[in-house]
Amino acid sequence: MKASDLDFPLSESLIADRPVEPRDHCRLLVLHKDGMIEDRYFFDLPDYMERGDILLLNDTRVFPARLTAKKKTGGKVELLLVREIGPLTWEILCRDNYTGSLILSDGSPVHLREGKIAVFEYDGDIIEHLWKIGEMPLPPYIKRRPSERDKEWYQTVFAEKTGSIAAPTAGIHFTPDLIERIRTKGVSVMFITLHVGVGTFRPVRSDNVEDHRMEPEYFEIRKEVLKAIEEAKTSGKKVFSVGTTTTRAVEGLYNKIASVKSNGLSRENGSFRGSTDIFIYPGYRFNVIDALITNFHLPRSTPLFLAAAFVGREKLIDAYRHAISMEYRFFSYGDAMLIV
Repeated sequence: MKASDLDFPLSESLIADRPVEPRDHCRLLVLHKDGMIEDRYFFDLPDYMERGDILLLNDTRVFPARLTAKKKTGGKVELLLVREIGPLTWEILCRDNYTGSLILSDGSPVHLREGKIAVFEYDGDIIEHLWKIGEMPLPPYIKRRPSERDKEWYQTVFAEKTGSIAAPTAGIHFTPDLIERIRTKGVSVMFITLHVGVGTFRPVRSDNVEDHRMEPEYFEIRKEVLKAIEEAKTSGKKVFSVGTTTTRAVEGLYNKIASVKSNGLSRENGSFRGSTDIFIYPGYRFNVIDALITNFHLPRSTPLFLAAAFVGREKLIDAYRHAISMEYRFFSYGDAMLIV
């Protein structure tokens, strides 16, 4: 498969820069496996669920990983924290291959090595401090500076475990009321964790899709989730996966992918934690999920290839054409799709 097989034109006017409020009032395109399309709203989601089904959500929490610092000369340097690799030491993304000391907005120093490593000088909880001095890491296609509102918007209402530098955006549309309605219908609402890193949003640049490699991302799946999945599969009930991050975590584990095992997979009291670099694209055989809730994704993005693997390239492209013609809102703050 060629990366260009999932290219499509999109007007910038359809790229959402703020979420719909209330969250569950965004539009929902329902794509059936036979290609039939329905135009609904996200609060209609329970109509497609039955008692005994499972709804899987990613409870990761995004932290303000975007920082602006100053050189001694007054020049500004922007950096994105990727992951903590030691005490007060982080792997970063930075346009400048800068080495030297910078001053953060609170006056504290940070030392960069070749624009790849940042070492902070701070006596305290660095994550807690980032909530005061950092900005939410909005994607570059959102053409505005992050605001304080984004610390609430760019986060699910069930976010619990801090560690992501991008939101699991399919989960943004859920409200506490909608989750309660789903539970009332007899659906088990369960949580896994996958901390979204650079791997999820790096585009497929290789001409041949098979040549693309994902960056490992940390995940945890608890034993009660595994037990519920097994029971649902045995009884013929559906597993609804919210987002491509949730899907990659459970499919990577159930597939027993060698690359997952080699990235430090461990089992404690029936729960699993480790890292996964699974890349799902057309030709992949799904083992766990029966329905996928997802957003509209960028051309050549790995989440787009996962959605194409689930429903088929032609049906997905037809659905995207429909969404564009109906002026659905695209990308992180945009509308949603349910593939059943």
